[in-house]
Amino acid sequence: MASELGFDAKALQDEAQRRAGPGDFGDPAFHEPMQRLLHALEREAELNPAGRLGQLERIVGLLVNRLRTEESVRRHPEILEQRISAPIVIVGLARTGTTMLHRMLASDPRLHALLWWESRQPAPHPGADASAPDPRIADAEREVEAMLGASPELIAAHPMDARAPDEEIMLVEHAFLSTNPEAFCRIPSFAAWRETQDLTPGYDYLVRLLSSLQWQKRRRGEAGERWILKTPFHLGHMDALFRAFPDARIVWPHREPAQCVPSLASLIHSLRVLASDRVDPVDVGREWSDKMRRAIGLCMDVRETHPDRFLDLRYEDLVADPLAQAARIYAFAGLSFGEDVAARMRRWAALNAREKRPLHRYTLERFGFEEPALRRDFARYRERFLAT
Repeated sequence: MASELGFDAKALQDEAQRRAGPGDFGDPAFHEPMQRLLHALEREAELNPAGRLGQLERIVGLLVNRLRTEESVRRHPEILEQRISAPIVIVGLARTGTTMLHRMLASDPRLHALLWWESRQPAPHPGADASAPDPRIADAEREVEAMLGASPELIAAHPMDARAPDEEIMLVEHAFLSTNPEAFCRIPSFAAWRETQDLTPGYDYLVRLLSSLQWQKRRRGEAGERWILKTPFHLGHMDALFRAFPDARIVWPHREPAQCVPSLASLIHSLRVLASDRVDPVDVGREWSDKMRRAIGLCMDVRETHPDRFLDLRYEDLVADPLAQAARIYAFAGLSFGEDVAARMRRWAALNAREKRPLHRYTLERFGFEEPALRRDFARYRERFLAT
């Protein structure tokens, strides 16, 4: 059991090999970030028993996925011949309509999207019966059910669905260089270290996992030509993203930060209370406001040298007429936008209307925010993208 191991790198790797079988974990660049993460989880995170078990199992799961990925590549070297060409990448502050936009565009079968169950277990189970339902889907559905059972407000903050498209930050997490652990736990030493690092190893591993998933999708008969990706995480690492995907096209929806950052803080708080009994909402608000301000500033710096790679959308326009904004994205990406595509997106929108989920309720004050201060903190961004 992972709960008996503690945050010891060797013990966790041994447990992963016990579950997946002896094998290769791949690029050893993950060792240092994993060690630093384990150190911070042990000394800073103030985990309750459920949180401790959850983090141990998550790390073992990531290591199992690395073993299975490398074994799959060993058996099928043609995986590495897959090319991830000209992906459309949605970025932007959380709560700017990115999830809705991502999932609506993913209704077009010409676009591959990362499904939540694929993000949690990107490598196929060895020996799984190809004619039977993929066991990874049932695993993911149980995990989502458990998370929503422990923190029901999550469904209002983010529409969790094991079979729906979700964020590739969960693939970067396999290199132990993403902000995902910081969403679940307060680990300031790891966060400060990670922000000084070159994220190239994380993006290289993202390419490897997407290549494997593309190979799997095509074996299942999916005919996608390009990927539609999405995560706010890329804002702070656009230089690494462009090195990994030189022909990526970036779609950036914009909204007033005073309407976005407190909602993000509420989502992070909903995740952290799953793992710790000592979660300060004001601390969460301060930490994640600072993270997003820095990330946006870095992205604005990078886009100065790649202005033609970005398409800007206004949140208000996206809500008012999502299909019109989808047509703009397709023109920007060089894709045709026929009536069949529009009809698929209209059907998706009707089936997934926002009012079918509970409202996400929160206040600025709970997370230590004041609207004038948020406006000042994000002044550079507001002046560039929100000035009327």
